[in-house]
Amino acid sequence: MLQRLIVILTATILFNSSLALAQSQKPKPPDQFPPNPLEYTKPDPLLPRSPKDKKPLTLEERTKLEPALDELNQEAAAKLQAGDEVTAFEIWNRELRLRRFLGSLQEVQALSRVGYIAWNQNDRQEIMYITQRLQAIQKQTQSKKKSTDIDLELWRSLGEAYQNVRSPKQAIEAYNQVLLAVRQQKDTAAIVETLKTLGELHLSWFDYRQAAPIYEELLSLATSQGESVNEVTYLQKLAEIYAQTEQPQQSINVLNKLAQIYTSQNNLIKIPELKLAMASDYESLGKTDPKLLVEAFNNYQEAYTTAWQLQEFVRAGEALQKIIGLYRSQGQIDEALEASQILVDTQTQAANLYGVMQAYDQIGQLYLERKEYPQALTAFQKGLELAQQLKHQEAYFTEQIKKLPIQ
Repeated sequence: MLQRLIVILTATILFNSSLALAQSQKPKPPDQFPPNPLEYTKPDPLLPRSPKDKKPLTLEERTKLEPALDELNQEAAAKLQAGDEVTAFEIWNRELRLRRFLGSLQEVQALSRVGYIAWNQNDRQEIMYITQRLQAIQKQTQSKKKSTDIDLELWRSLGEAYQNVRSPKQAIEAYNQVLLAVRQQKDTAAIVETLKTLGELHLSWFDYRQAAPIYEELLSLATSQGESVNEVTYLQKLAEIYAQTEQPQQSINVLNKLAQIYTSQNNLIKIPELKLAMASDYESLGKTDPKLLVEAFNNYQEAYTTAWQLQEFVRAGEALQKIIGLYRSQGQIDEALEASQILVDTQTQAANLYGVMQAYDQIGQLYLERKEYPQALTAFQKGLELAQQLKHQEAYFTEQIKKLPIQ
């Protein structure tokens, strides 16, 4: 018994000791990424002195270093083309480490180039290294700059580099610095180009609310300078923005301006689409102010009339459908029926048999609401004839006819 107790105690002690040892030797979770290779400070044969020596290179030293780095870039590109991605980025990282000795601008431009390649190769680790280095350069640049002395070329290069590694927030920060500088210089052309870049950046990341004031300013500048082509472009952008952000009143203002321009240019083909969009906006506003539903109807009517005159029968049919929907929402069944009969003719002109079939279904449903069953039967029978031609929805129309309370 004593011997058994000793064995148990010994086993317990050994188990606890092993557990304690295992816990003490438990491996630490590895870092997500190893240290940034762009920050290595080991000596390099291409450098005339230690990397820790911050003394600027002489002209002669720069003249020797630049072509050597260009050769590294070509060597890395060849490795990548041969399928050796790991070695390629090792060479590029060496090039990038050495580029900083040629100044911030050259380094940023090189980081931008390699960052673009890394993004295309889906190399998240390399993108992180490059982004970290870009942020370090940006921080260093911000600490040195004076409000009246901004390195525009460097900030533009930073913005482009951030775009290449898909860091929109940092890119916008960089271009905002550029915008601040060109505003101080009152350089209108540079202001426009920078605003366009910022606007495109916001739109590319679906940040419509930030894009809106930028395109409003661009529109104002284009209008003041009489640039009608750019004015139309910016109005189209704003129409998209206000549609996406569900701001119907702002959308109406923009669409009205577009309609005026197209009308003055006799470009009527654009009018039905614009009028449909405006009518939809008025219909949205009409939910809180029913008086505006009249404006919705008027714009749908203009869309239909213009489309019919242009023989754009598909668009005309779209406008009629909206008109019918508006009539039905207001309980105006007679008017909805009249518009539906016109819709049959419109869809016939468009050679849209499916649209004609749907129009007859709509007419049948409207007559059902009024309990005018013989008329509903006639509409559903015409719909069934078309359904049989199209071999589509035959069972549906057959069922509608069966359900009618007619002997």
